[in-house]
Amino acid sequence: TSSKTSSKTSSKTSSKTSQPDPNSPQWQLSYGLKADDSEAFLLPAAQIWGNAVEQLSIAGRVVPHPQETLLEGLGRAMRLYPKLEASLDDAAPEGCELNPTEAYEFIKSVAWRLQDNGLSVVLPESLANQEAIANRLGLKISAQLPQRGQGGVGLNSLLQFKWELEIGGQSLTKAEFEQLAAQEIPLVEINGQWVELRQSDVKAAREFFTSRKEQPNLSLEDALRITTGDAQTLSKLPVVNFESSGALENLVTTLTGNQAVQAIAPPKSFKGQLRPYQEKGLGWLSFLQQWGLGACLADDMGLGKTVQLIAFLLHLRAEKRLTGPVLLVCPTSVLGNWEREAYRFGPELKVRVHHGSDRPQSSAFVQAAEQLDLIITSYSLVQRDLKALKAVDWQGLVLDEAQNIKNAEAKQSKALRELTAEFRIALTGTPVENRLSELWSIMDFLNPGYLGPQNFFRRRFALPIERYGDTDSLKTLRSLVQPFILRRLKGDRSIIQDLPEKQEMAVFCGLSAAQADLYQEVVDQTMAKIEETSGIQRRGLVLALLTQLKQICNHPALAKTGKTTGKMTGKATSETTSKITSKITSKITSKKVAVPTEFAQGSAKLQRLDEMLEEILAAGDRTLIFTQFAAWGKLLQAHLEQRFGREVLFLYGSTTKTQREEMVDRFQKDPQGPPILLLSLKAGGVGLNLTRANHVFHYDRWWNPAVENQATDRAFRIGQTRNVQVHKFVCSGTLEERIHEMIERKQALAEQVVGTGEDWLTDLDSETLRDLLLLDRSAVIED
Repeated sequence: TSSKTSSKTSSKTSSKTSQPDPNSPQWQLSYGLKADDSEAFLLPAAQIWGNAVEQLSIAGRVVPHPQETLLEGLGRAMRLYPKLEASLDDAAPEGCELNPTEAYEFIKSVAWRLQDNGLSVVLPESLANQEAIANRLGLKISAQLPQRGQGGVGLNSLLQFKWELEIGGQSLTKAEFEQLAAQEIPLVEINGQWVELRQSDVKAAREFFTSRKEQPNLSLEDALRITTGDAQTLSKLPVVNFESSGALENLVTTLTGNQAVQAIAPPKSFKGQLRPYQEKGLGWLSFLQQWGLGACLADDMGLGKTVQLIAFLLHLRAEKRLTGPVLLVCPTSVLGNWEREAYRFGPELKVRVHHGSDRPQSSAFVQAAEQLDLIITSYSLVQRDLKALKAVDWQGLVLDEAQNIKNAEAKQSKALRELTAEFRIALTGTPVENRLSELWSIMDFLNPGYLGPQNFFRRRFALPIERYGDTDSLKTLRSLVQPFILRRLKGDRSIIQDLPEKQEMAVFCGLSAAQADLYQEVVDQTMAKIEETSGIQRRGLVLALLTQLKQICNHPALAKTGKTTGKMTGKATSETTSKITSKITSKITSKKVAVPTEFAQGSAKLQRLDEMLEEILAAGDRTLIFTQFAAWGKLLQAHLEQRFGREVLFLYGSTTKTQREEMVDRFQKDPQGPPILLLSLKAGGVGLNLTRANHVFHYDRWWNPAVENQATDRAFRIGQTRNVQVHKFVCSGTLEERIHEMIERKQALAEQVVGTGEDWLTDLDSETLRDLLLLDRSAVIED
């Protein structure tokens, strides 16, 4: 482009295509020069050849060396498009002719190459828009739902629809189409617009007309694919215009995000209060359930997926739409938690946990299920009890922590796919942890076949996105799954403002069989001694017993270290637990403790911690974990480092002042620092500012709210910019649960009534103490 002070004009060689004469199919490609700074200033080659001058003055502009500039540009163009070579044999070339096919190829594939190399291409206005050229011959479809109504339609439900051929916005009769096709040219003019007429489309259209005796099927899934831009063909013909009406229009516009789902207030039977975003979640679950569509509620950890599901079941019940039992499958570590939350928020629901050696089987299970609203079981039991589960007519199937089926080839994933239900729901904070195949597995469970077979999904989406970063494939995949995944993050301003400053929750975990056996053995042995003693000796035995039982609830291996528990017979320890403990007992006092890979199998509490930490780390959050036992802290540190492949810090009584300060600085200030900080309650419960953490775990409880709150306040204090989630672990069926219930009942006066420390427990009489320590065998996780 020329400078403002110059009267000369910078120009580049241009080629200009002219639309063919109506009486001739040939196209004209003309040569010339075009100003860099003006679309209107164009010199045809004839004018340039007619003025053999060093400088051509025209329209207030000066074009230096016009003939040389034109020839130099045409030479470059010829190297990119050899078709021009014959025309350049002329002394004064002005252009060349192109047949329709050559004109089509020039517009589609040559023009952009010339432009990328500094040459200008001027196209007729109707051809300049490449999208207009792509307005192909195809089908115009008008569709609606059948008259039977919208209840339980499902993705595979067939729609009522009408079709007609269309090209360039104009409908065609069969005769008009044949007349157009007979021209056998790739570009045709329709209503003053040039559009593409592919021979493959002509062939598909003829086959479509021939097969009119059998109307092709159009399902709700097809309609959704067409509107999201994934599938654009029907019977090999592109769908160029899709119109929905009535209930189908409402469904499609809602699923594609163009119309919001209405929030629903929970029924009166819900014993709690939903926040606005949770009411939207309830409305979304209800909306998809009515259509028979699978839903993935993928809210971030702590946003209340559990209460939204319970409110949803109560909503169905209130609307008299809960006509059969719902099966909820979850990790064994949260069976008790689900049962308690259901009783707490939905006491009207008829709920039963299906697990343990005394669980009903065969016809007894089927009869029991028919009388219930919600049955809760574990992933491992689904495969084992598949025959009994398949015999029940389930209304709903819900997967909690649905990432457990991320491996579609795993036996438990295959078993779950064999179960049938009217609606399916997946709850997960991490719908994709490592690979897109995990998303496919969850979506294929919810809406079978929607994303195609696994090998197709891998070719169409996983490989292009993961290996090559294909943004178009990513956009298409997102539009496909968006209707069925509801994900809200704690970082969203609208969500954060609605959350409390500190969220406290009890996390109920079961006991493994090895833990239960050890627990019962210790209670039986020690209670016999307690009943024979009195005074300070009795108080000492009670405190020692409480410590032992806490350690067993943490992990049976801790009870074998001999650090605080005294000698154990070990008679009740399972073979697996014995194997684990023998590997680590001798190393418990070393700086670096080695733990076997099967270590987590011995404790449901530890398994649950692993599951929650996996989600927290995936979100980029940081966490504090408090324990009372240094020995357990070392074991846990080694296990977590091995489990997650990251450094884990541990601050406890033997940590020097220098080490303590270094740990705090790394955790607080280093963006690449370890995201997990373990602390012993006594050493780390006070005097630290750890506001980089927004999760706090009390792995084993100090049965005094004031002490726990002090520890929590290491993160929840001035300087904290995010909401803090506090997770208090409780072993179901043990003294941990009963003491937790006592504290909850007396929460308002907890500090005054409970007192400080745990000495208040030593004053209980033997009968009360025995009731407190009684093991509830139903909480034992047999599997």
